[in-house]
Parts: sequence; structure tokens; C-alpha cells
Amino acid sequence: MIRKREVAKRVFAYELVRSTHQIEEGGLKYVLTPTGERANRIFSVAVLLDKEEIGADTNQWRLRLSDPTGSFYAYVGEYQPEALEIVADIDVPELIAVVGKIRVFEGLSKRLVSVRPENIAVVDIPVRDYWVIETAKKTFERIKVMEKEGSEDAKLAKQIYNPDLNEYKEMIRKALETVKEDFEIVEEIEKVKEEEEEEEFEFPGFEFEEEDFDLSDIFEEE
Repeated sequence: MIRKREVAKRVFAYELVRSTHQIEEGGLKYVLTPTGERANRIFSVAVLLDKEEIGADTNQWRLRLSDPTGSFYAYVGEYQPEALEIVADIDVPELIAVVGKIRVFEGLSKRLVSVRPENIAVVDIPVRDYWVIETAKKTFERIKVMEKEGSEDAKLAKQIYNPDLNEYKEMIRKALETVKEDFEIVEEIEKVKEEEEEEEFEFPGFEFEEEDFDLSDIFEEE
């Protein structure tokens, strides 16, 4: 029997990297996010800030990605051939859409949340803006359920994370502001093109220490 793939959920980076609680059910591993989403896979649109081959000629890559709310890491290897083909040719920075499984690794003092991409595609700003809007809607829907403790996952998320829901509402607001800014940026770029000038845009950085994590199985096929 062929197992149907889990639906890829929309989660902002800010929430994703805080989603450290795992649930095993029906032979699958899920993470429970602070706003009560149960996810095995995610769909994200983010800027690829950096890619680094892990070891010489290994064809295993660590990716650093950023959406309007924060940054996260993804790892691609031989068991993700479609994603690997794209990664090998892509330049940074680049705006990409990613569908992949969420992985949680135990460290000495904390947990690392990352994504193992199954599919990667280069996209444009309108695609990113649509993703931001839809992800904001989904996140706000989960917050409303959390406020009412309207599901078992919402109750469990409240018990485990005790999230400040106003903090996540502020995250949504800031993410939606970038969509408005994009329209202004596009207009500005058009003016710059007319004047034959160049404009540079900077994206937020992210600090990460990897030494206390055992990532030996991160590229293995499940």
C-alpha cells in the first residue's frame, strides 16, 4: 500500500524554529507548532541567503533561508534528487519555494529545527506575497482556535509552549507589512531602471551554532 503524502502546512520561520515538540502517530513524525499546527511537511517561500556544501565533493548541502519573520536551515542530499538538482545550479541570494519535511534534532542544551526539502523552485515576488498572505491567514486562524482552546492540538500547544499569542499576532502584522512594502519597492525599482541606476537590498542574517548537534542522519531517507 502506497502511503499518501502529508499535506504541506504553511508556517512562518519565526514559528517553525520554535516548533520543538514531536508527536509520533501512525508511523509518522509530526511537530506541534506553538499555535497548534500539527505538521509533518511544510510549504515555505523564502530567500536563499546562503548554501554550503558539507565536506568536499559530498553533494550534501546546508541552506540558510529567510522569510519576512526570521531564518531557518535546510539540508539537501542524495535522497532528495529533485531538490539537489536545483540547489547545485542556483545562485544566492534567490527567492525560492520549498516543500519539505520538518526535522528536529536534540542538542546538549537545545533543539534544532530544520527542513529537508523534497522540492525547490525559483519564484518571484508575487508568489512570495501570495504565500505571505495565505500563511498569515492560516496562522491567524490557528491563533483564534488557541484563544478558545478549540482543539486537542491547541490545548496541547498551550500546555507545552504557553505562547504569547499577541507576539504571534505581531509577527503576522510585520509579515503583512512586507507585502505592502513590496509594491512600493517595485515602483521604486521601475524609477531606478529609468534612471539606469542600481539598487541593493539587504536581508536579515541569522546566527547558528551547530557543534552540539548530532546531524549524522540528516540526509538519510526515511
